[in-house]
Amino acid sequence: MSYLLDPNNHLFELARSGRRLPHLILAIVLGFVFVIISQLVGGIPAALIVMALSMAEAGQPSLDDIEGIMAMLTPNTALEQVIFLVLAFGPIFLILWVWLALFEKRRLRTIGLEIQGAAQKYLRGLVIGLLMFSVAVGISALFGFVAFEAVDPQQQGLVVLGSVLFVFAGWMVQGAAEEALTRGWLLPVIGARYGPLLGVIISSVIFAMYHSLNPNLNPIAILNLVLFGVFAALFALYEGGLWGIFGIHSIWNWAQGNLYGFEVSGALPAGGALFNLMETGPDAITGGSFGPEGGLAVTLLLLVSCGLVWVAGRRKAPAARPAGSGLVE
Repeated sequence: MSYLLDPNNHLFELARSGRRLPHLILAIVLGFVFVIISQLVGGIPAALIVMALSMAEAGQPSLDDIEGIMAMLTPNTALEQVIFLVLAFGPIFLILWVWLALFEKRRLRTIGLEIQGAAQKYLRGLVIGLLMFSVAVGISALFGFVAFEAVDPQQQGLVVLGSVLFVFAGWMVQGAAEEALTRGWLLPVIGARYGPLLGVIISSVIFAMYHSLNPNLNPIAILNLVLFGVFAALFALYEGGLWGIFGIHSIWNWAQGNLYGFEVSGALPAGGALFNLMETGPDAITGGSFGPEGGLAVTLLLLVSCGLVWVAGRRKAPAARPAGSGLVE
């Protein structure tokens, strides 16, 4: 049996370290409730702050100008993007901490946040994530489906390096929060009680559903969101924790928008881009207006990546445990 789907995988053991595990239906419902609460607590205030900053810069729009109002609710600068990402997604950690303490009776670190080796795993995740997305771009470029886009010189290149690096702080919070909820909580609590395979499938589908309201969504994008969820689940199970997939997820989004200048899950990047690329080939391959995540180039990448992690997991001894990573006290 692959260590990835071993019922005694370290992530599942951590989930069992508490006093109780939620029922399957309750876990699924709470997966959506936690997101809604996070958006109410942090997302709405974040949108209002972004709007206030936009109004201070551009003036107050007419109440009849719906497009203008929506534009002001959308982050357009590095500061606005960081504020939005941190406030909208950061509360997920607080919500999980409260739930785990009150119901499951275990600590937040048992979702895969053990400290030993964290920096090394996070840095390795950054390298892997950057390489993965760059390969996806390379696949499209190989067929001549990528070109440089002419934009405001003040929004690309070294002139925006500071803004681009600053925005990564927001992506760090956003990527980590989504992984904490789906791969740190949903995957282990379902997998520990109902079987690893069901945990991988359900957490991956729910992850895709979280993005169902993203603009310009298409069928290939939905498939790729599920595949990314499967890859992320397998990677987290392989490492027995979340630090590596934190790095992969965060730099994937950052590279897509602020490094290469593509749309991030249908949304335009804020804060500028070091390279401003655009898709010039068939939308089915490049992703079109959804960005590369909506194209078959990313599908191919994710299928290969899942396969590589699966092979690595089969070579890992079922009894293996991360060094020095004991259960909760």
